[in-house]
Amino acid sequence: MMTLVTAGVLFFLIAIDVPIAVALGMTATIAIFTFLGLPALSIAQKLFTALDKFALMAIPFFVLAGAFLSEGGTAKRIIKFAHSMVGHMPGGLTMTSVLACAIFAAVSGSGPATVAAIGSIMIPAIREAGYSDVFAIGSITTAGSLGILIPPSIVLIVYGVTVDQSIGDLFMAGVVPGIVITSMLMILTYVMARRAGFKRATPAPAKEKFKSFIDSFWALMLIVIIIGGIYSGMFTPTEAAAVSAVYAFIVAKFIYRDIKWKDVPPIILKAAATSAMILFIIANAMLFAYFLTMEQIPQQLSDMIIQAHVSKILFLAGINILLIIFGAFMEPSSIVMVTAPLFFPVAVHLGVNPIQLGIIYTINMGLGEITPPVGLNLFVAMGITGKSIEHVSKVSIPWFIVYFIGLMLATYIPTLSTVIFKIL
Repeated sequence: MMTLVTAGVLFFLIAIDVPIAVALGMTATIAIFTFLGLPALSIAQKLFTALDKFALMAIPFFVLAGAFLSEGGTAKRIIKFAHSMVGHMPGGLTMTSVLACAIFAAVSGSGPATVAAIGSIMIPAIREAGYSDVFAIGSITTAGSLGILIPPSIVLIVYGVTVDQSIGDLFMAGVVPGIVITSMLMILTYVMARRAGFKRATPAPAKEKFKSFIDSFWALMLIVIIIGGIYSGMFTPTEAAAVSAVYAFIVAKFIYRDIKWKDVPPIILKAAATSAMILFIIANAMLFAYFLTMEQIPQQLSDMIIQAHVSKILFLAGINILLIIFGAFMEPSSIVMVTAPLFFPVAVHLGVNPIQLGIIYTINMGLGEITPPVGLNLFVAMGITGKSIEHVSKVSIPWFIVYFIGLMLATYIPTLSTVIFKIL
């Protein structure tokens, strides 16, 4: 009865359009006062201790690094490099956009930021070249979701903190699935372009490819610094985030000279606002998760599923269905913080690799960014193109299907998430 009342309060608050973080915090506070009888001081302490984790310091640093490189011409340099590599193929402009999204995702760590940076440049260009909105809007809206899969990923950080898993290992595990989904999106582009009658163009000369690589070299090096530094043991993920923020500032200010000193305070304030929003969501989600834990709801759910003899395949299918539904209405970090403590013990009992589960979560959150009614990438694409959410959602369907296939591969082929550890 207690669980039903709590769930009813939460869904009621969400239904009347209360922000998800506030809804989680209010529901948890009411439940703790009503059912647990704990003093108000304990709630304040829990909100504070929820953020008292060293790993969470990585979030503002990665956000700041992405903010520095999102300003100015970094996106243009990455697009130019991607175009020199694949622009000559059928559907070359769209393939360029997908590859540029994957690269920029590894720099910014944000889906909406990737759609905004790449889409504002490439969507008009693809349209002018005679491509339909399926190519121009759908591809970039979907490929932007790579921003929360390819490291650095805030969702992976939140998952690692929530279930006490290595963030470095999660970052490494996201590399191969990210490459696989990127490749699948590019193959879809190639097939659709061939069917639409687009022809191959003359490949860019080696000299042009080298020049575009050099132009984007300093931005690309951020990926090497983060992944290489973490895996080599040179620094922790949190230290890598701090290094990436300093490096991004140096590149944007002194190497590319995209920003001026007067631009620095607004960029920092913007990054601080974004970080505060994410951390506010995390604190309230942790408070809600605390209530669930105190009432032993995760253990009850785990026992119920185990006693029902649910198979591993069916369990993973159920998780995917629930996460896709939640992703259509809720913010990724809050979904992870609330549901991961529920599903993690069952998944481990059924033999699911904890690192693989993190990748499954993250890909689902990427699908949530392109699922109406509240997919963030959809709204960014709407702002760029002036089209309705119905139109943006419709033209994204072919790409959504391919991304979903990528989810199925990551779900039922565990090696996809762990093969990089065997290689390295």
